[in-house]
Amino acid sequence: MELAIVLMILLIVVAVGAIKLNENTLAFPFKKKTNLFTPTERSFLQLIEAAVGNQYKVICRVKVSDILAVRQGTDKRTSRTAALRAAGKQLDFVLCSKEDMSPVVAIDLVHQNGKDGYKTQRDWFISGSLDAARIPHVRIKVKSGYRPQDIRECINAKLAPMLYKEPKEPIVKGTNSKGEKATLINPVAA
Repeated sequence: MELAIVLMILLIVVAVGAIKLNENTLAFPFKKKTNLFTPTERSFLQLIEAAVGNQYKVICRVKVSDILAVRQGTDKRTSRTAALRAAGKQLDFVLCSKEDMSPVVAIDLVHQNGKDGYKTQRDWFISGSLDAARIPHVRIKVKSGYRPQDIRECINAKLAPMLYKEPKEPIVKGTNSKGEKATLINPVAA
């Protein structure tokens, strides 16, 4: 009987000790953050939303691999390397079409603060990947005093080549003096 009581007390002491030790090494050692965005990101999010109005959905902190896929027919090694690099890269904001949520424009903020800054050097992998996928990439320097109109103009300048495509039919069809087919494209119809 006494042995059972001693073993029970010993078991309780070991259990309490294990619980105390385990509190610092929980399997899920998380707590809620107070802010999802930095003050700068929140300010730019409000500017972008005011600039685009109801035209686009604004998605924040998007992995490049979420909006790009490797083309079929790419060899396995190149495909794997590209996918891994894309998974490790992030865009600050992506404007998506409201109809089908397809990416339209990628936006990165450029901070000059600190020793090296934040995204001060252009990431050629991101730029090249977005160019290959025909998604315009806008880099905006962080500074105070931007108006929604400034952001809208910046976005529209990047979207202009995508919006104004060549007309389907040229105005004049024919051949030039060398016998080559010549066409005149109507710049007004674009």
